[in-house]
Amino acid sequence: MADIVELGQAEAEALARKACLGAGVSPATARALVDATLSAAQFGPSTLGFPHMVDYLDSFREGRINGAPQPKLTRPFPAFLASDADGGIAQFGFDLAFTEIVETAQNFGIAIFTQSNGYTTGELGYYVRRLAEKGLVALAATNANAMLVARSGGPAVYSTNPIAFGFPLGEATPPLVIDQSASATAYVNLIAAAAEGRSIPKGWAVDADGADTEDPEKALAGALLPFGGRKGANIALMVEMLSAGLSGGFWSLDAAPFNTGNASPAVGLTIIAMMPGPAEDGRVERAHGQIQRLQQLGVHIPGVSRHREPSSQKSLTMPRAVFEALKRFAEG
Repeated sequence: MADIVELGQAEAEALARKACLGAGVSPATARALVDATLSAAQFGPSTLGFPHMVDYLDSFREGRINGAPQPKLTRPFPAFLASDADGGIAQFGFDLAFTEIVETAQNFGIAIFTQSNGYTTGELGYYVRRLAEKGLVALAATNANAMLVARSGGPAVYSTNPIAFGFPLGEATPPLVIDQSASATAYVNLIAAAAEGRSIPKGWAVDADGADTEDPEKALAGALLPFGGRKGANIALMVEMLSAGLSGGFWSLDAAPFNTGNASPAVGLTIIAMMPGPAEDGRVERAHGQIQRLQQLGVHIPGVSRHREPSSQKSLTMPRAVFEALKRFAEG
């Protein structure tokens, strides 16, 4: 298709790195963002890969993200690590703490990592996937600026407030990774629908007056709806408390927009990493057997079913408009 660009992974990675540096980002932050972007492009929703990277690049240029942060990590309790992201991307603060999170969980059986004062997290599954690859069960929760109503006709009070869960299944099998929001769809899907001029399903969002809409432009001026009505809204509230409440990050009601203005959303991220029991208990092998049994019954297993194996030779695709935007940043 003429509006889709296909690049080899090495070529896409090089372009993404040049685009970050062109946006005035430090090499360390660029490395963290490129790694997370490639992960989203390979494993997550395509909208959270290169298209979302353009949101990051715009935010660097417009002052919503500190391009050369110096995150500060403290340990208020033996198994509790607290990071201040210094206005930078969430992935960089997580990268700096990653080894300590793993070692703490291996030592105490559990590690809790919280982060405040950061930009939005991107693909949340990225964080739990990395921990699962180290043999850890992980749960992650985060928030952003308010864009979700608790009920039709009400004000936006939460973000999409995603939650992610990872469980290792052994060295020969990719981990189980569940990554979903409390909203009926991701905000980036509204952006993509508006850019492509297509309608959205009823039940995804409301317009500025609180009425259901299938027009993505009106939805962007309105708010997202929770999945499952009040039950989804309750999940959003739980995630709000886990992320902003536990970390000290801004509540969604107080967070600046991630895509306009020059202020950081300064939101929260909380990750809980757990050992799946002593090795001799065989919890991982037992989980692997259960996943196989579920697959035989036709159950889709997130992260495992239709797993895409990363490869340096694999090609990646992106909309031409995204490719051109990355080129502009790369060229300064």
